[in-house]
Amino acid sequence: MARFILGVTGASGAVYATRTAMHLKRLGHEVSLIVTAPGREVVEYEGQKELFGFADKTFDVDDFFAECASGSADYAGMAVVPCSMGTLGRIAAGTSDNLLVRSADVCLKERRPLVIVPREMPYNLIHIENMERVTRAGAVVIPASPQFYSRPATIEELVDTVVAKILKHLGAASAESCAAIVKPWGNPEPRTSK
Repeated sequence: MARFILGVTGASGAVYATRTAMHLKRLGHEVSLIVTAPGREVVEYEGQKELFGFADKTFDVDDFFAECASGSADYAGMAVVPCSMGTLGRIAAGTSDNLLVRSADVCLKERRPLVIVPREMPYNLIHIENMERVTRAGAVVIPASPQFYSRPATIEELVDTVVAKILKHLGAASAESCAAIVKPWGNPEPRTSK
């Protein structure tokens, strides 16, 4: 299928990264993982170490010789899940001060899909302006704001309402594949409350 980069920062919500990687693998894609040092701490603290098991490759965040640092590498796109506001600011400024930010910059310059999933709230004006800046540069900002109309019954089902959007905007999943993850808008069968 295709190769995707998954960047993980120190924002809370490592389960979003794990579920994104899991679904990418389930769909037959290759996952190249870049995790910042704070991201590794959050992954461990939030009990999401299984994330690393879904990666085909894991690159050191300081390794600028990794293939994803170059526009000539054939990656189909990148998602930063979850994305801290500090990383968002660095992507918006084009600083390329680590491999994660450089890989995002490469996706923008090569016009490849870049999905940024902030997990912080509320937003201040700087956050909003940075989201506007990356959107104008070609990224898609998908806040980790799950939906409830599909009546998710577990944390994983709730998280997957965001993950399905990530996969769709990355071009990693068809409408049918997304519908298999989360029931599309309509009249879902009611769940009985307990």
